[in-house]
Amino acid sequence: MGAGGRMTAKEREEQAAAAHRQDKGHSLPRSPTEKPPFTLGQIKKAIPPHCFQRSVLRSSYYAIHDLAISAALLYVALAVIPALSQPLLRLAAWPLYWAAQGCVLTGIWVIAHECGHHAFSDSSLLDDIVGLVLHSALLVPFFSWKISHRRHHSNTGSLDRDEVFVPKSKSALSWYTKYLNNPPGRVLTLALTLTLGWPLYLAFNVSGRPYPRFACHYDPYSPMYSDRERAQIFVSDAGVLAASFALYRLAGAFGFWWVVRVYGVPLLIVNGWLVTITYLQHTHAALPHYDTSEWDWLRGALATVDRDYGVLNSVFHNITDTHVAHHLFSTMPHYHAMEATKAIRPILGEYYQFDGTPVYKALWREARECMYVEPDEQGEKKGVFWYRNEF
Repeated sequence: MGAGGRMTAKEREEQAAAAHRQDKGHSLPRSPTEKPPFTLGQIKKAIPPHCFQRSVLRSSYYAIHDLAISAALLYVALAVIPALSQPLLRLAAWPLYWAAQGCVLTGIWVIAHECGHHAFSDSSLLDDIVGLVLHSALLVPFFSWKISHRRHHSNTGSLDRDEVFVPKSKSALSWYTKYLNNPPGRVLTLALTLTLGWPLYLAFNVSGRPYPRFACHYDPYSPMYSDRERAQIFVSDAGVLAASFALYRLAGAFGFWWVVRVYGVPLLIVNGWLVTITYLQHTHAALPHYDTSEWDWLRGALATVDRDYGVLNSVFHNITDTHVAHHLFSTMPHYHAMEATKAIRPILGEYYQFDGTPVYKALWREARECMYVEPDEQGEKKGVFWYRNEF
């Protein structure tokens, strides 16, 4: 309490945050929004130096390991499943293949993501080659995504400059949003987001920051890119076109539905996992967003949350449960991220957020509670925004 029994501004904000948590039943306290009492340099000093060392051999091992498992699963789809004598067994085997292959390919996606951050090796050229090949095989425009993703890391948590999953204010919501704030509406929203969210973001910048004109990851002249970056967009498009042509030839040789069974459905699962992982990393009632008056890089980078995906943490190369460390040091290889996370948690203290809620429950909860952002009415910091769902 301040003098005379009056609450200070900080105490009023803490009271508002506590009341909001109690009303919503949140298990995590809100992240602090004051400037941290530590610097990025102090965080880095807490991490063993070897965690920043990239090994091309070790990174290549993980890539080859995942590709070998994917190839083995492909063999099962081509040789084992068709040879099953019972139709019911074949019918049951395909979903198992799709789920396993989708998860493994998500791990390969993550390795290409490492390449985009120059975390695969000490050679930028090698990282770009590996990333281009792996991402193109998954129909991702590597350099186009790399550039926009780099800006996401530079502006995380900023309502004005972040690149993806930028929440809207209540007044900016579409007229129909409030009619989706119910169980059937959430089912529909989640289904569309998990199946179409990633390609719609790449093609139409859905959920991305607004630009003065149409923005698209496949357009070399998109406002997302500068003149010096346009050649890389052409290369990205060429990679996606090459992969698409290969799929076209396969469809001509084996049939369209063969390609859908073997490649298409696992790719949908990859896209679903990618959206799930990214959405849950940056969407939580305990995470703040900032406008220009409050945002700074360190607080923005800390406005993320680590999650627990069980055994899939390893399959996804721990991009799920070491995301805070990744946003602080994005060139750190994934195989050092767990050690780094353990080292920085004592330094970060209450600025570190981890939510072990099962993924399916977390998806439903965040879809229900995180509809738009507004500053606290009782808070002094009008540049700090929190998720809301009241209409």
